[in-house]
Amino acid sequence: MNDPTMPSSTPERDDVTQRVERRGAFGFPLHVNRSAALGEIHSRPAPSVSAPRALVKLCFMTEGGSTVDHAVLSELSRRHGAAPPEKSARHHTIVTGNGTLQWERHTEASTYLWQGPLPAEFGAQLMGHPFGEEFPAPGTLIAGVRMEIREHSQPSLDLIAHFDQATICCSSVEGGLATVVTDFWQDASGLTRILVLDKGMTPQRTGALAQRLFDIEIYRTLAMLGLPLAQRLSPRMRKAEDQLAALTDRMRSVEAGDAEPLLDDITSLAADLEADAASSLYRFGASRAYDEIVQDRLDALSEEPVTGFETWRGFLGRRIAPAMRTCRSVEDRLANLSLKLARAATLLRTKVDVAVEKQNRDLLHSMNTRAKLQLRLQQTVEGLSVAAVSYYVVGLIGYVAKGAGAERFGLKDSTVTAMAVPIVLIVIWLLVRRIRRSHSDGSH
Repeated sequence: MNDPTMPSSTPERDDVTQRVERRGAFGFPLHVNRSAALGEIHSRPAPSVSAPRALVKLCFMTEGGSTVDHAVLSELSRRHGAAPPEKSARHHTIVTGNGTLQWERHTEASTYLWQGPLPAEFGAQLMGHPFGEEFPAPGTLIAGVRMEIREHSQPSLDLIAHFDQATICCSSVEGGLATVVTDFWQDASGLTRILVLDKGMTPQRTGALAQRLFDIEIYRTLAMLGLPLAQRLSPRMRKAEDQLAALTDRMRSVEAGDAEPLLDDITSLAADLEADAASSLYRFGASRAYDEIVQDRLDALSEEPVTGFETWRGFLGRRIAPAMRTCRSVEDRLANLSLKLARAATLLRTKVDVAVEKQNRDLLHSMNTRAKLQLRLQQTVEGLSVAAVSYYVVGLIGYVAKGAGAERFGLKDSTVTAMAVPIVLIVIWLLVRRIRRSHSDGSH
């Protein structure tokens, strides 16, 4: 069900939108994500609020996603006779008697904004709001804000005395058309109190201002979620830094053959650091993003200081900035430690690789020496083989000379054998040399 005080679509507008989605602009085909891209700008419409009005906004961390929110909204819709939202919806509005309840789905949280009649006394019990024991909370509450928008008058100015004067922040905004007051303390219900004194703003302008103030309080709380994580990681990082210093000191004296245990220690420490970095990556990134949103909302306020009071920007700047710097410092230290550990591991591996290369060089030198010895032995064997083969060949020639009757030609057998010796030696030597040369060419 739509809130009558909220900007809502008309049947004519819905019909045009459906026709465009079916046929496309001028009949052209549409990109599959066009509707989501165009609709994002209208996904967070500011409520239309007229003074006097009371607003309560709760922010829940919803780990279960939109499924839990859908169940809660379905139950609330049933109680108030409204249609439940679609499962893919990211915002929904329910009329609750004299007030309205607006739901929004964010990345890791959901917000429920109720606005209704303002009680006569500042901080008095609200009537008609749905938040109570029967409200089915979708998750753990991380932030809650109670805002009272009253018309600017002398009695309303006296309400400033209800805030803690030690931390009160009071500024003039919207070009002097409103005064916003808070002390960032929570009341008995756990809600941060904000007072807006209206000097004649339009309902749309009042709703936009209320939305910015809600964002400042909720997102600065979400941004601070990174601080406990940074405080938990800081001692672990200090221990890791000491271990890294000890490991690098050992690297200077360790021998390459004994480097394996040291390399295991460095690898184990690097794995622990990478695990911490991976587990904190989202939280630190989200804290930076939330802090940027807070700064954007403070810029949009365009505060003008009120004499005797501190501005919202001045107060939050002193309280949030150190926490954000701590988160960034821890994140940078994690990154630097990981880099230094990787560098140390690389240096140690290089030392081991140099030692291995030296061993390989010595091994190749010994292999080369053995090869030379084998070559000399082979040459010796070749010389002996020439003599042996020549001996057998000459013997065969002697047998041939005897069998052929060399004496008939005036030659003795021993003479023929003696004449054949040098010839056979030369031929066998040339043949062996040719075979060795052919083998050498084949190896090249």
